[in-house]
Amino acid sequence: MITHSIFGYTKTGAPVTAYKLENSSGASAVVLDYGCTIQSLLVQNAQGGFTDVVEGYDSFIEYETGGDYLGAAIGRVANRIGNAEFTLSGKTFRLVKNDGANHLHGGLRGFDKYIWDAVTEGEKLVFSRLSPDGEENYPGNLSVKISYMLTEDCALCISYDAQTDADTIINLTNHSYFKLSSEKSALAHSLQIFAEQFTECDEGCLPTGRILPVAGTPFDFRQPKILGQDIGLDDEQLQRGHGYDHNFVLSDTAYMKKAAVLESLDTGIRMTTLTTLPGLQVYSANFLTDRPGKGGKTISYRGSVCLETQVFPNGMAFGHFPSPVLKKNAHYHQETVYRFEIF
Repeated sequence: MITHSIFGYTKTGAPVTAYKLENSSGASAVVLDYGCTIQSLLVQNAQGGFTDVVEGYDSFIEYETGGDYLGAAIGRVANRIGNAEFTLSGKTFRLVKNDGANHLHGGLRGFDKYIWDAVTEGEKLVFSRLSPDGEENYPGNLSVKISYMLTEDCALCISYDAQTDADTIINLTNHSYFKLSSEKSALAHSLQIFAEQFTECDEGCLPTGRILPVAGTPFDFRQPKILGQDIGLDDEQLQRGHGYDHNFVLSDTAYMKKAAVLESLDTGIRMTTLTTLPGLQVYSANFLTDRPGKGGKTISYRGSVCLETQVFPNGMAFGHFPSPVLKKNAHYHQETVYRFEIF
């Protein structure tokens, strides 16, 4: 079932609509048409109640002014582009530098800062917009659809589709901050990542092109491990990311890859992440500052974790990275599933 209501108004007076997807068990997801933002995600816990497992705000003004991409769709290109430029078909495109010397999450006004058109197709909520040629200096008119569906077995399914009339680059993801317990930090959660390797980053959290083994490092989550167990170790990569802010190279070769399993012993909630994409950015909210969140709860530094499915960051700089290029008239399609259960 999908219902909708007005969530608030932008500074210019445009209405922002909240769409509620609900299954028969009472689990629900609330998604805003502003940035295709997941505002809440209520799932059953082991105590017989429901836990909201994503960070967010109660009012729209906090989304408009708060920053940090809480729950938002990210595009055209998620993550970082080195020196804020890339060369495609012999032409260099220079983007805004909004993360030191680099370009981050689509620029000053990425996909997270637009109101999208929305329609319902049965149990699916479909957002769409046209990103015009030259938006944030990206080439090509890019037609984008992002779809959400909450299944009866409590999986939030996100589909990304796009087409362009000129060669461009694209890397779409969702930037939800997950916290499976209302009482305990995500650093207390258990995390397993199905990756033998991760991409090394420099001092600006930008991949250097080197792909390193996780074995023998704080990045080894091949077996379930408490997220915060090694975050304080004297490790150069942890220091460069100010914690975890790294891309993991997913080992699964299936079309729909098993990427990660996050668990809270406090609530008994398990979240399994699956995706068609080759990489997973694990971000331990190292730059998130303390602030009021939903229901009087505090959103805190390192209190939550992002599991952002993606192609590898700065992919245009390295031929051995998966390419973010979308050719003219080709179809872009990727899927990510966050599946919830009680263990």
